[in-house]
Order: sequence, then structure tokens, then C-alpha cells
Amino acid sequence: MRTQSVALGYYIVAIALLLALSAVAGAQLAGPVEDFFAQHGGSASASAHTNNWAVLVCASRYWFNYRHMANALGMYRTVKRLGIPDSNIILMLADDAACNARNKFPGCVYANQGRHLDLYGDNIEVDYRGYEVTVENFLRVLTGRMDASVPRSKRLLTDDRSNVFVYMTGHGGNEFLKFQDNEEISAFDIADALEQMWQKRRYHEILFMVDTCQANTMFSKFYSPNVLATGSSELGESSYSHENDYDIGVAVIDKFTHYILQFMEGINKTSQASMQDLFNTYDYKKFESHAGVRADLFRRPLDRTLVTDFFGGVAQAEILPFPPDESGPERSPEPKGALGHDEHAVGVVSPARSSNFNDTVLSGDARALQQRQFDTLIAAAAVGHPDAWADATRKLRAWASTFLVLVLVGWVGMRGK
Repeated sequence: MRTQSVALGYYIVAIALLLALSAVAGAQLAGPVEDFFAQHGGSASASAHTNNWAVLVCASRYWFNYRHMANALGMYRTVKRLGIPDSNIILMLADDAACNARNKFPGCVYANQGRHLDLYGDNIEVDYRGYEVTVENFLRVLTGRMDASVPRSKRLLTDDRSNVFVYMTGHGGNEFLKFQDNEEISAFDIADALEQMWQKRRYHEILFMVDTCQANTMFSKFYSPNVLATGSSELGESSYSHENDYDIGVAVIDKFTHYILQFMEGINKTSQASMQDLFNTYDYKKFESHAGVRADLFRRPLDRTLVTDFFGGVAQAEILPFPPDESGPERSPEPKGALGHDEHAVGVVSPARSSNFNDTVLSGDARALQQRQFDTLIAAAAVGHPDAWADATRKLRAWASTFLVLVLVGWVGMRGK
């Protein structure tokens, strides 16, 4: 009997040793694996967003502003090609050059002399057109302050995991952009609208791009976190058209937007090109103005921020909590960062958003215990670094296995005496 007990003890010790070795090996392997994914758009370099939206605004009317409509439609075609669906695009066109009586090519809008690509086509959804394109409606789209009668197709239905691309084109000046040659939106208006979005958890990151005269002044008043901004010209500079089409009779696109779209033609949905790669193409000789970039409010390095984080559609996983006991109290709000917003790459959603989970058959005490354990895990991940919980778990497994080995060795020694 004593021999059997000793044999059983050694058997348990062997199992514990295997567990300890596997934990240590896993911890050692984790480094190279994480490095691999970091180099390919994962881990620390990856955005924590789970959906993409675009707001594209042509604020100019009249036939001679044809190029501004082509600017916006060029961006519209690009974001659709890279995976953002029409349901996630708000397109605002202040005029309809495609149906203008002066258009020699009815129903078509082109952005180059050769007219190789019709930007209007048969598959376009304009959400705000003509006199619907106003400063008020633009600000309402951003802030979500909509009348109940406004359909979902005209709403920006973003959340705190949304990356939003905002593009504006038209005639502007020092800290203003004209709408319809009738009213103006100021840099202060847009800055305050973005702050409302942040406070209401309506975005994760924003790319703001503007093509107009003195464009860089439009983002000079921004103060909200996670906003990356770029414009076509500095204070006192004009933003120039790129080329004319003599059959159409007007300029068909602006220089800044033309070269942005030219760069984007080399991008596909799986591209690893970064925003820094895009900004490195900025050249005064091409634009005839000094394009600007403002990144002081943006938290990620530009060389680790993918172009497709804003111009493409994504499908990433989001961590959902275990459904709480229906008879118990409501969950407390998710942990937030210093600025009242999730600051790291862990998505936490409310029970209402996870209502599609199947109920698990557990007793009340077991459910409560499991809920507390899961909440602890989520809090640790949300407050700390995204990889901190995984690292802590591996270390805990290794130390626990080592401790178990020592206990079992002592127990076997005592049994052998």
C-alpha cells in the first residue's frame, strides 16, 4: 500500500512538472509570436476599432465648381472599393453636376481629361443633396442630434469603436469653409462638434481631411483626443485645380485630392501602407501649396497606423461580457481612461449589446461568481495594456505550477518516511 502511495505521488509530481514546463515554454514562445503579429499590423500597432464610417462633403454649388463634386465622388469611390459599405457612408453633395444642363455627358462625372472612369455611375447613394447640405445638417450628422423623423440612412450611427473619416472640399479661407455660397462653418464649429462626439463616445479615432484654400487653418482649433488631421494648404495659400477638360469646359479635380486618390489606387483591403507613407508623398511641387498634417492629438505612431484603418472596412472581434443574472442589479459602467473613454484595444460592451447570448444553465451563486471573475478579467484588460492580462496569466500559471511541484515533492517525501 505504501509503495502504491509513493508511486501515485511521483505520478502527480510528473504531471505537475509537465504543466510547469508547458507554461514556461508558452511564455517564452509568446514573445516571438507577438513580435510577428506586431510587424504585420497586430498587437500594439493595431487599431482597437471594430467598424469604419466616412462623412464626405462637397460644400460648393454651381457648374464652375464641378471639381469639388469630383473630389468628393473620388473619395466615395475609394472608400467603397476598400470595403466601407454605403450604409456606413454619409455623402453630402451641394449640387448635382451630373444632371446639370451644361454637362455634355449627362449623368456622368469625371475626374480626368481622358474620362476613363465615371465617378457617378449607377451605384451611388447621395444622402444629402442640394439645399440639404447646410452647416446645421453637417453638425447634426457629426453630433447625432437628429430629429426622430430622420431615417437611419442619413445618420452617423457610430460608437466608441468606430473609426471615422471626415472629408470636406469647397471654397474656404482662414478658419472657415463656405457652404452653398450662402453660409460658413468655422474651425471652432468643427472642433466643438468633434469634442461632442468624443464626450458622447461616438468615435474611436478620426481622420479629418480638407481640400480648400488655407485648409490647414480648419483644424487649428481641434482639441479632442485621437484626431488626425491633414489639409491641402497653409494660411495664405490657395488650393489649386489639377487639370481642365475642354469638352466639359471646367476644371475636373483639385491637385491635392488628385494625388491622394492616385496614391490610394495602389492600396487594397489587405495593404500594409501606413498613414506616414501617405504623408511622405506630399510634395509642394505637385500641390503648389504646403499640405499640412496635425498629429499631436493622435496617440498612435503614424508609421504604425494603416491607411485602411480609415479608408477601409474592418471585421475585428470585440470582447463581450458574460450576461448578468436578470434578477440581479445592473452592471456597473465599464472602466474608463483618464479622459472618460476606453483608451486601449479591448472592446467592452453593455449587456444590452450582448443580449443575443444564450443563457447558461447555472445556479444563482455560480452565475454570480462567474460574472465577478469575468468582470475582474475585463477590468484588468481595459485598465492596463491589452497584452498585460495575457502576460499575467502566463506568469501565474508558471508560478502556480512550480508551487504545486514543491508541495507535492514535500508530500511525497513525508509519505516515504
